[in-house]
Amino acid sequence: WGWLLMECPAPIVFAASYLAGAHWGDPAALVLLALWSLHYVNRAFLDPLRIPPGASPMPVSVMGMAVTFNLVNGYLNGRWVGGSGVYPASWLADPRFLAGTALFLGGLALNVRSDGVLRALRGPGESGYRIPRGGAFDLVSCPNYAGELVEWAGWAIATWSLPGLAFAVYTAANLVPRALAHHAWYRQRFPDYPPERGALLPRLAHRPGFMRGSPR
Repeated sequence: WGWLLMECPAPIVFAASYLAGAHWGDPAALVLLALWSLHYVNRAFLDPLRIPPGASPMPVSVMGMAVTFNLVNGYLNGRWVGGSGVYPASWLADPRFLAGTALFLGGLALNVRSDGVLRALRGPGESGYRIPRGGAFDLVSCPNYAGELVEWAGWAIATWSLPGLAFAVYTAANLVPRALAHHAWYRQRFPDYPPERGALLPRLAHRPGFMRGSPR
């Protein structure tokens, strides 16, 4: 319930402020609405159904801060896409829109896939922690966070807007420290933790044959 309540303001407020704008029916704006909704339908309404029984409770303070952010962020981005920003039909063929949309969809796919790997680490009734393996986890410790960073960077480019840029910067300020902390925790808890993994970017110096003979 905490997850649902903290995330649902983002799609609801975005849609309401979007529909209050003068350009909500423009084709490019509708595509941007679809991208935002694609992320938040999964995040707000599907992810809570996947949380396993016995998961740790969420502090009310965390939920409250997230609700506040999602209210403001949903309003600013929805207001821009549906009203303040003007996206002509030609925006659908603009390199910024195409590149941003590709990044958004690729980041979303990485995020969803990585979250699925993490959920599958524990079977019914199991507890404790394991090293996630497979896919992007063979390269970095937190591909779920990396995917979300790419996703909202793509949104900033596709919308070419200050609200989109602000959201991408906030996402980085929130997730980069968390990724570094998770990576340090993994390495401390598991002595056999794969040394080639970085927190968010692959550690190229650990790839076989890379910079062979360089000093350690």
